[in-house]
Amino acid sequence: MTAPQALAPQALAPRRLIALGARGPEDVVADARGRVLTGVEDGRILRLDGLTNPAGGPRVEVLARTGGRPLGLELLPGDDTLLVCDAERGLLRVDLASGAVHVLTDTLARERLRFCSNVVALSDGSVYFTVSSTRYPLRQWIGDLVEHTGTGRLLRLAPGASVPEVVLDGLQFANGLAPAADESFLVVAETGARRLTRVPLTGPSVGQAHPFAENLPGMPDNLWRGGPDGPIWVALAGPRVPPLDLLHRAAPAVRRAAARAAVHAPFRPTGTTGVLAYDDQGRALHHLTARHSRFRMATSVCEASGLLVLGSLWERGVAVCERPAVK
Repeated sequence: MTAPQALAPQALAPRRLIALGARGPEDVVADARGRVLTGVEDGRILRLDGLTNPAGGPRVEVLARTGGRPLGLELLPGDDTLLVCDAERGLLRVDLASGAVHVLTDTLARERLRFCSNVVALSDGSVYFTVSSTRYPLRQWIGDLVEHTGTGRLLRLAPGASVPEVVLDGLQFANGLAPAADESFLVVAETGARRLTRVPLTGPSVGQAHPFAENLPGMPDNLWRGGPDGPIWVALAGPRVPPLDLLHRAAPAVRRAAARAAVHAPFRPTGTTGVLAYDDQGRALHHLTARHSRFRMATSVCEASGLLVLGSLWERGVAVCERPAVK
């Protein structure tokens, strides 16, 4: 497989910032009409319509309120139903016409699900989603990255089921998800390990972890694939931090102590952000980066109307960037 470092990085320069009036559009997804959906810190699900409108900014509609903290999103066929990983309420289904919110599942083994992160739905009706940490909630996410708990999980909710099953555990801050074009495997972002992991859904190694792309130049967050012909886009929420790599090799007690300090320390993201793109063979197609970006902590990326749109857990809006030429 080709490491992203083998590619000459291209400049990632947001050409437009779109304010949303709320912090943390953590995930962004696009529908068939080029509209972008996101969820923000106050629980609202928003839709941006008219991204390329030359006469002004796009129209921002409020579609629903989850009553929690929406993170990963997945549009179902028809674009009228949205799956939402809510860090406080579990896995939700939202009717975009009425705004009605239904809890699909919020418990596992009699324990409440917390920190649901990202979700994909496959053609057989099964839904896969990640839990980033079973030890730290969203508001203390940095504690998990520092302690390196390995408590992330990939879960599956079968059609019609209300209780998920564990497909894979022991993941280092399980985050974004994307399916292969033929749905034979999933790619899972392990933010805490700076890697993408391949999880077969068919064949003799179902549910086992295999390398897809390792030693990434930053911390992968949400993944997005607009269709089987498109690449898997990877948002890099921050650059590699060598002292953190060193800490991960320390004794568990040292890591726990460092994590306790980290969750109480003020956090400010760096100005370095990036985006990668891969094909299904794990070959890097694009490596876009900005070292002094006005838009920080890019936690998601999607294609819409021939552009790239970035979301962020930190910012109060989304960024619109040029999409690189197709390879």
